[in-house]
Amino acid sequence: MINKKRICSALLLGILGSALLMTSCGRSAVNNGEETGTETVSDPNAYSKFEENTGSNIGSASGLQAEYGYTTSYGMAREENGDQIRSYLTGKWVDKSVGERRPIAVMLNNIEEAQPMSGTSKADILYECVVEGSLTRMMGIFENYDDLKKIGSVRSCRNYFVYYALEFDSIYCHYGQSAYAMPLLQQDFVDNLSGLSSEGDTVFYRSTDRVAPHNAYASAKGIKKGIEQLGYDTNYSPNYKGKFTFAKDDQVIVPDSADSYKATHIEPGYLINKPWFDYNADDQKYYRFQYGDKQIDGDNGEQLAVDNVILQYSGWEEVDDKGYLGFDCHSGGKMTYITHGMARDGTWIRFDGDQGSVRYFDSEGKEIVINQGKTWIEIIQDTMSDKVVIS
Repeated sequence: MINKKRICSALLLGILGSALLMTSCGRSAVNNGEETGTETVSDPNAYSKFEENTGSNIGSASGLQAEYGYTTSYGMAREENGDQIRSYLTGKWVDKSVGERRPIAVMLNNIEEAQPMSGTSKADILYECVVEGSLTRMMGIFENYDDLKKIGSVRSCRNYFVYYALEFDSIYCHYGQSAYAMPLLQQDFVDNLSGLSSEGDTVFYRSTDRVAPHNAYASAKGIKKGIEQLGYDTNYSPNYKGKFTFAKDDQVIVPDSADSYKATHIEPGYLINKPWFDYNADDQKYYRFQYGDKQIDGDNGEQLAVDNVILQYSGWEEVDDKGYLGFDCHSGGKMTYITHGMARDGTWIRFDGDQGSVRYFDSEGKEIVINQGKTWIEIIQDTMSDKVVIS
């Protein structure tokens, strides 16, 4: 099997520990610091210091119980039925050829000039979180991506998105990275495809309809070739324990406890794109808007819509004088689960460290059971909770 620790990246890692300058191993500049891979940092250890301060507490799975009398899926074998298996991402039945294969996690460019994005309606999980300057960046987790010819545009890595991608045992796709992300990307348990590494020209291509850096896209064909080139395992790790406990096929979970409340309109409170979700009672989905209009997939004109929305409040910090952000991805905090027009508050914590996943709990400490389907996870700075609107 090919060793994914490319010589170029290994050299970068060594430079990060001993100097203040990162290089991109000779790849050409694209008029953007993130894309060239060249970045001057005031303290190369700033992010590791942040993570030491936030800690990496690990939740205990001992005696874990789910709500509504369900058995937690944590570490349990998935249901199988002939040539089908339960999806780790949606809880639905999918072909084993898809459901036993690791998903891909793709960094998505969410600035206004890059709209509309392509391929996003095919993502089973969508993450959104702020980066520098209060802009948000997104990441799509794709299970069945075989027919996608255009995914993106693709942007650069941030440490916290790597941790979110690891929750699904996914192969992480990005075009460039911050200096601080290099040590994490070089860990043996991180399988990534980077536009600035040897596989970059295989996985990614540039369109002619937009200017760089907003025109880098990935295709299923390129991603598969990149995975093969780097020798990554394509099936889930036997140690993977999943992220969600899903409702059964014939059941719909509508939060109805004493602490549940109406949630047909959601504003996560991000300052630049000002997104919101509106609930459609006819199809029981939450439709996404941002920048004052519907958020659509540019390839098919389809408005993005999901079955579940999770607001995950996280501790955070500016780790340097350039505004680079760190988010607590481990030790837990408050959360709100929203589905079928109702919401309920709870907490989250990550199990099994860096390679584990976040699980969600109600006010009684039981794991929340979520409805089958697509899920949007909004990572919200815990100090910005007053900007969130749920009505």
